Amino acid sequence: MSKLALSSLHEALRKSFKSLGDNQRVWRSVLAECGPPMASLGNLAEQSRALANVQISNTPLRDFPDLADRLRFKLALATDAALGQLNDKMSSLQSVRDAVGNQVSAVLQLYEQNADGLDVAAVTERSAATPSVADMLEWLQDAERHYRRQYLRRKTLLQTLRADNLSLLESAPKRWKSLDCPSAEDCITDTLCKVSFLMESQ
Repeated sequence: MSKLALSSLHEALRKSFKSLGDNQRVWRSVLAECGPPMASLGNLAEQSRALANVQISNTPLRDFPDLADRLRFKLALATDAALGQLNDKMSSLQSVRDAVGNQVSAVLQLYEQNADGLDVAAVTERSAATPSVADMLEWLQDAERHYRRQYLRRKTLLQTLRADNLSLLESAPKRWKSLDCPSAEDCITDTLCKVSFLMESQ
């Protein structure tokens, strides 16, 4: 029983790590796509502040009485568009979070179902090519936790942004960047290297 249970667990782990690798690529791609609209928010907030601080009636543009209103409207539209783009990207990040979470839940459930047929030695045994089941389960849970936290923090940041709060919009790009967690991403990349032989074996 132990050998059969171990074999099915290795198969589930192989699928989970393949899914993790695919989702890591999607996550990185989506985060890269968030850069331009996030930078736009900061720039638009600066432009809005500059507009608020200038008295157009005291400039050569005073012959255009509705110019300030038109510029404000245009900046507000552009800000809403950038926020809309970022919210769309959050849907993609949520999909990654859910996909990784579902994979990890499935493999943990399989492990629990087969726990009685697996002795401690089988779960903790490592080879030169394959890490132990215990290690791999822990790595998957670490990855799932990372994406869950990252998604929540980024979503929370976006929910605080309002088109009429220029201070928050101006600081948004820097705060968004501060949420990056390269050490956790490097750890996932390292994990995928460690399980590369398992993923290639059939």
